[in-house]
Amino acid sequence: MTPETKARIDNLIQQNKIMVFMKGNKLMPQCGFSNNVVQILNTLGVPFETLDVLADSEIRQGIKEYSNWPTIPQVYVDGKFLGGSDILIEMYHNEELQQLVEVALAS
Repeated sequence: MTPETKARIDNLIQQNKIMVFMKGNKLMPQCGFSNNVVQILNTLGVPFETLDVLADSEIRQGIKEYSNWPTIPQVYVDGKFLGGSDILIEMYHNEELQQLVEVALAS
């Protein structure tokens, strides 16, 4: 990953309380896993930003190196990497995600 790509990822994560690197965008997810993440965040009614990795090959590869996580989507809350679709679903069901998001948005 280039220093420029790392800086772009750093900026996106720092500037957005909830940042999702996904296939497609929040209005039109391009895979089922990305859609799961969007649906969960929409259900929580929280503001979040997305970046379409299909439109940016440098970020698509760079985010995997950045997080040391091989799959997309990737969700960051308050600068911390949470994981992908399966982890978000689990956190949503045990209500851990709601609490984490509330704290992040309040800070």
